[in-house]
Amino acid sequence: MTKICNFCGNKNFREMHVQYIYKYDNQLLVVNNVPCEECEYCGEQYFKTEALKKIEEDFKAIYLSGKKALKEVTVPIEEFAEI
Repeated sequence: MTKICNFCGNKNFREMHVQYIYKYDNQLLVVNNVPCEECEYCGEQYFKTEALKKIEEDFKAIYLSGKKALKEVTVPIEEFAEI
């Protein structure tokens, strides 16, 4: 079966490891080095279900069960209308 990008229709992909930002209910988890396939033309990224489930499980472990994250950072937040 030939893969086709759902966004641009391109058939060429490359294996990548990228930063993935998971957001739920105004809480964030940044995960580095997540494997994906990326469209070589438009950059649309495709993740395996197993990878996304692992990220969701880790998010729950951190926010609901008190797991200590590898690293934490402070992120400034602005409203567009006020900048």
